[in-house]
Amino acid sequence: MRSAVHDILPPAIRRSLIKLGTDIARARRQRRLTLAMMAERMGVGIRTYSRIEQGDGSVALSAYAMALFVLGFGPALGDIADARHDDLGLQLDEEHLPKRVRVKKTPTSQ
Repeated sequence: MRSAVHDILPPAIRRSLIKLGTDIARARRQRRLTLAMMAERMGVGIRTYSRIEQGDGSVALSAYAMALFVLGFGPALGDIADARHDDLGLQLDEEHLPKRVRVKKTPTSQ
């Protein structure tokens, strides 16, 4: 049974997930791990892991994260949306910087 999430994913996202799944499959094979070994190390069923390698968008993000961790790519997921690498966000922040900075005058006590 196919999830409804597949129907609403934009094509670019579907392609990205398929590429991620293909990359995970390749990394698994390079490490000489079977599907069963990966599934066991991740704590998921073989079918779930197979869906990851197919780039299925209905698989939980935590399962993809665990696959990356098992393969040794754990920290990579945390850097995807790192604010230091968000060029658009940094540009938008810069656009909202004030042109001048004024010090507020405080009333002096008498």
